[in-house]
Amino acid sequence: MSVAKQKILIVDDDSNIAELISLYLIKECYETQTAGDGEAALAAVRSWQPDLMLLDLMLPRMDGYQVCREVRSSPDSADLPIIMLSAKGEIFDKVLGLEMGADDYMEKPFDSKELVARVKAVLRRSHRQSAPADQPEGRSVRLPDLTVNLDSYAVTYRGRPLDMPPKELELLYCLASNPGRVYTREQLLDQIWGYEYVGDTRTVDVHIKRLREKLGDHPAWRIATIWGIGYKFEVQ
Repeated sequence: MSVAKQKILIVDDDSNIAELISLYLIKECYETQTAGDGEAALAAVRSWQPDLMLLDLMLPRMDGYQVCREVRSSPDSADLPIIMLSAKGEIFDKVLGLEMGADDYMEKPFDSKELVARVKAVLRRSHRQSAPADQPEGRSVRLPDLTVNLDSYAVTYRGRPLDMPPKELELLYCLASNPGRVYTREQLLDQIWGYEYVGDTRTVDVHIKRLREKLGDHPAWRIATIWGIGYKFEVQ
C-alpha cells in the first residue's frame, strides 16, 4: 500500500523562488502547491488542506502576518504548522512572526538543506504526525484543571479543549512533565525544536508568553521564570 505524500503549500510572490523551493521538496518526496499572494494562500489552505505552509511575509494584497492570523483564527486550520520566510532579519520581525503563531522563522537567503531539515522537524512534531488513535496514550500529564496529552496532541483546560499549536503544546508538556526542573532557554530549544536552532533564544520567551496568556493564573501550578537562566513548572 502506497503512503500518501505530505502536502506543503509554498506562499511566495516570487515565482522563481517558489518553484525552486518546490523542486527541493519534491526531491524529498513531498507534494507541493504554490500561491502568489495572501488571498490565494488562504483559498489553498481551505481547498487543498496542506500539512504545512511555508509563508513569505512580503506578499501582495495581504501580507504574511495577516495570512498567519487568519489561519490561526479558523477552527479548520488553527493547528496548521507554519514556517515564515522573510528577508527581514531583525529580531522584532522574528518575534512578531512567532507571536502571530508561526512555528518557525527563516531568513532569506537560506540553505536548501536547512530548509528541508526545518520542514521535516516541524512536520515530525506536528499533531498531523501523531500516533494512531488505537495506540495507548502513555505520554500525558494531569494536573488540576489541566491535561496535556502528547500522543493525541490535545490539551484540556478547565474542562474544555484548548487549541494549541504543536510547539506550544510540546513546550508545555516538557515543563509540566518535569515539575521543579529548571530548563535553560538553550535546553528548551534543543529539546522542543529538535535541531540546532539558528536564531535567538527569545523564541522560547515568545512561546512562554503565549502559554501564559492562554492558561492565565492558576492557584495549583504555574510556569515560573528563573531570572538569568530560564523557566520551570511549579506545582503547589
